[in-house]
Amino acid sequence: MLLEEKHKTIEIPLNQVVLKGNLFIPENARALVLFSHGSGSSRLSPRNNYVAGVLQHEGLATLLFDLLTEEEDRLYKTRFNIDLLTQRLIEVTEWIKTQKETKGLQLAYFGASTGAASALSAAAYFGDEIAAVVSRGGRPDLAMSELYKVTAPTLLIVGGWDKVVIVLNQKAYGNLRCERKLEIIPGATHLFEESGKLEAVAAVSAKWFTKHLQPKKS
Repeated sequence: MLLEEKHKTIEIPLNQVVLKGNLFIPENARALVLFSHGSGSSRLSPRNNYVAGVLQHEGLATLLFDLLTEEEDRLYKTRFNIDLLTQRLIEVTEWIKTQKETKGLQLAYFGASTGAASALSAAAYFGDEIAAVVSRGGRPDLAMSELYKVTAPTLLIVGGWDKVVIVLNQKAYGNLRCERKLEIIPGATHLFEESGKLEAVAAVSAKWFTKHLQPKKS
């Protein structure tokens, strides 16, 4: 299979830790989407991998990686340390920008659950270097103080039955100053486990990214 042949398991060396990642780069990739998963999840998240597969077929490169080491992930205080997760995402972004295969690609973030907070905080840090952000069932409210700095067009996706998270996303939406959209998927709970709902998430995510990400410049 073409996708399997181009899929690479990588190690990402940072200042204090080495993180594991799965990198996929289609031929003539138009951009790279970095995934920031939620607490208790990892690069192996079946939901994020499904969305990544849809994006790959749209010509987008994807990087799913563990924000924490196995030891760190066992600790509640590190799982929910948004500042730490943001710093890891920033460091991984800086690293991927220097790699031969991905250097020069436009960059975007896909954040799920608490990972959405780190994605938006990192997008605030990088400014125009991040071309788009998508949040799935996210907690952008955990990055409320940083939201006004985000310049990347941002899509917030929430399940229609995820009432508490809808309210939190509405509050975050009001603090964003960039191009933004709140997409509520009818009949979906927090994890979009209902029939066809994750497919809907992937479809609207792909549409958002393809709208805001341009082909790679030669």
